[in-house]
Amino acid sequence: MVLGSLSIPARAQEKEKNIASFPNQLELEKMSTRFAPTPLRVDTSALSSGDRQALVKLIQAARVLNDIFLKQRWDGNPALYSRLQKDTSPLGKARLNYFWINKGPWSDIDQFQAFLPDVPPIKPPGANFYPENMSKDAFERWVAQLSPKEQDDAKSFFTIIRWAENSSSPANNLHAIPYSRAYADDLNRAASLLHDAATLTDNESLKKFLNLRADAFLSNNYYASDMAWMDLDAPLDITIGPYETYNDELFGYKAAFEAYVNLRDDQETAKLSAFTAHLQDIENNLPLDPQYRNPKLGAAAPIRVVDEILSAGDAAHGVQTAAYNLPNDDRVVQQKGSKRVMLKNVQEAKFRSVLLPIARRTLTHDAMVDVTFEPFFTHILAHELMHGLGPHQIKVGDRDTTPREELKDLYAAIEECKADVTGLFALQYMMDHAKEMGLGKVLASDEAAQRQLYTTYLASSFRTLRFGLNDAHGKGMAIQFNSYTDKGAFIQHDDGTFSVDVAKMKAAVAELDHDLLTIEAQGDYAAAKKMLDEMGVVRPTLKKALDGLQGIPTDIEPVFVTAEELAPTRPAPPQPIKSRSHRGRRN
Repeated sequence: MVLGSLSIPARAQEKEKNIASFPNQLELEKMSTRFAPTPLRVDTSALSSGDRQALVKLIQAARVLNDIFLKQRWDGNPALYSRLQKDTSPLGKARLNYFWINKGPWSDIDQFQAFLPDVPPIKPPGANFYPENMSKDAFERWVAQLSPKEQDDAKSFFTIIRWAENSSSPANNLHAIPYSRAYADDLNRAASLLHDAATLTDNESLKKFLNLRADAFLSNNYYASDMAWMDLDAPLDITIGPYETYNDELFGYKAAFEAYVNLRDDQETAKLSAFTAHLQDIENNLPLDPQYRNPKLGAAAPIRVVDEILSAGDAAHGVQTAAYNLPNDDRVVQQKGSKRVMLKNVQEAKFRSVLLPIARRTLTHDAMVDVTFEPFFTHILAHELMHGLGPHQIKVGDRDTTPREELKDLYAAIEECKADVTGLFALQYMMDHAKEMGLGKVLASDEAAQRQLYTTYLASSFRTLRFGLNDAHGKGMAIQFNSYTDKGAFIQHDDGTFSVDVAKMKAAVAELDHDLLTIEAQGDYAAAKKMLDEMGVVRPTLKKALDGLQGIPTDIEPVFVTAEELAPTRPAPPQPIKSRSHRGRRN
């Protein structure tokens, strides 16, 4: 019997050859050590009795979003995950562990290449939000002939796109399905748990948000609950729902489900809230044509400094989130601003396990002493604040639109780059005006502090670049690194180490920030593509520096100790294999 051009034995040999080309147990263990297992233990003893009970329900609800995200990542994920859980061989355990780190069979930090057989070789760019064999042109042709309301549904954050059955017209061969229908069973489970938590907590703002978010899971209308989330003022700081669009590499339209269950740090939150009072002043002085500046920002952006108890879904794969800025609904941003949440215990773990070892290997001896946690933490804060500044509602021709809508698949990388660069610009502006702004208690502004800011940022740029160019943050950092190097702000010495020219850095930041903000203000897709194609690359000298970081973890792998103690999983989640635990302790 012949199947195509290969006999059955020949096909079996081909399959064996295919499997052999994928990482074996030892190789997978080595790949996994790039994520240092890091226990996250959070003291919840100060919570009220009601909040402690509510916290258990919130942890359980957050875990439901893992199930949804696995489906969003790839249609074959649930079945594959089930098969991997049943394979108790050493290779099977290694595969399961690395699958769980990535929430799929593609390695996030290896350009999304498959590490398992019998899956697409690269993560589908549209994830499972669109049919796997749908082209961008097919989608755009379909959208062009829809009514305005139908176009909004097609491009909505909260719909998936599928082929229409029994369609009589090729122009109508796709249709949009709301998340509330596509993930009905999971969302019903999560909604029930959120309602339970709402009955247990004694905090009214948390109660209101949880009930509205539970309702949104079933109605597919997230506006009211996003507004309530902006007003959330509770010891338990919960973020749960469909938010970021990084997984939609076709258009950047579709939001993935994620959750963060956090405990607020009131002391740090109060200290950093001083920054929000000056956002309008920074906006008014951005290196951007004044016609594009926003003369009246929304309400002052809340800042929350928290310790992470659990993350799930899109928040818990590959490189871990250190801070986030939400919501992404521009209607909410216009009315209420956006909230910045700083995951302090996660940032501290990244600084210790990743940034300091990188700095020791890449910076000159003199520069190394300027790498400290405070500017690392403060720039991440500034990055998140700057997502709320700059162009949000723009005009292209006679159309009212947004940078996200115009830049499409390029938006994420440009926006992350803009937030980084504008964050540096804003911190320098506040340092220059610290006295009149009254920021002396929260922001050092002397020459040493400025040197520490830019030097710590240089060390952190290597950390971000290791995420890979498929990551929006990594791609954006490549633009910055190349731009600053070209302008003499980042200096490479004969021995391969680096340092910063602070004076040149200030000028280079302002110039690059102008270009990025103008691209967004004009919705200039061609200019964004040109910048990414020419500057969003790893040049040979940079590659050599990155190659020299072998053995240093790329990021952390959180071990949610407190969450597991409060709400044990059944069955237990994949645990790091013994050889990894040993190496993790060493890191």
